[in-house]
Amino acid sequence: MQKLKIVILDGYRENPGDLSWDWLEKYGEYQTYDKTDQLAVPERIREADVVFTNKVVLNRTSLKQAQKLKFVVVLAAGYDVVDIKAAKELGIKVSNTPNYGSNEVAQMAFAHILEITNNIGKHSLSVKNNGWYQANDWCYWLNPIISLRDKNIGIIGYGNIGRQVGKIAAAFGMNVIVSEKIKVEDKNVENVPLDELFKRADIITLHCPLTDETKDIICKKNIQKMKDGVIIINTARGPLINEKDIQEGIKNKKIYAAGLDVLHSEPPKENDELIMCDGINITPHISWAAFEARKNIMTICEENLKAFLNGENKNIVNF
Repeated sequence: MQKLKIVILDGYRENPGDLSWDWLEKYGEYQTYDKTDQLAVPERIREADVVFTNKVVLNRTSLKQAQKLKFVVVLAAGYDVVDIKAAKELGIKVSNTPNYGSNEVAQMAFAHILEITNNIGKHSLSVKNNGWYQANDWCYWLNPIISLRDKNIGIIGYGNIGRQVGKIAAAFGMNVIVSEKIKVEDKNVENVPLDELFKRADIITLHCPLTDETKDIICKKNIQKMKDGVIIINTARGPLINEKDIQEGIKNKKIYAAGLDVLHSEPPKENDELIMCDGINITPHISWAAFEARKNIMTICEENLKAFLNGENKNIVNF
């Protein structure tokens, strides 16, 4: 087997030290970079046969300058960081790592839902600040405690993650509503037009890819179709939500609260209006970050690479 030159452009988040890249040694020589500035991309991939990327963008210009490049491995399910059309034209195959952490992302979606409906963090902090002592009573609550039972959860994007969210929701006694163009083979899930989902859902959670069709799917026009007091969750991609419109929805109380693990700009600028907005809980894009999920990424990446070297297409997104 020909020894490859392999470059990992931004390996730190996938492997901050608790995993190992040494499995790559059997395939060739590899170079790992914790981070790569976009200006440095062309030089770093120029002589590479295989490139691994997570969030570093591989655009047409960079790909054209990588004369030896034949295979790109995206360390994520989403692959919008790669110009897959240009890659195909250049004969470069691109693979992603689907379904590596569906349970973990679904868990984070519900962590946000439960924080909004039960306010664990707020109440714990109050107790630690002597709020219970000062209340002089056997209990108190600072915000309404919201039951999930019999609430409608609208899931936009009913793939691996969306289905797992649906299972968890059903265990809480929720009604699961989705909006899919293809038939959903689940008698416990109701498939409705998107406008009906907006109208009926008490909680809307996003698990769809970012496309021209889904960009700004949560916008002023669609928010106006929703129930008063709707809860919105996003653990998918930041641009699925129009950030100005969701802030307006929070401020005018059309939206009760939101839980976001992703933003348009990551990291956000200091004192960004969105992160300072009361009623919006934000976590720093960590729904994917459990050790078990990151270990799965490594496993799937190796399977993709082995398949490529054997002339097979595994998780290829552009051929």
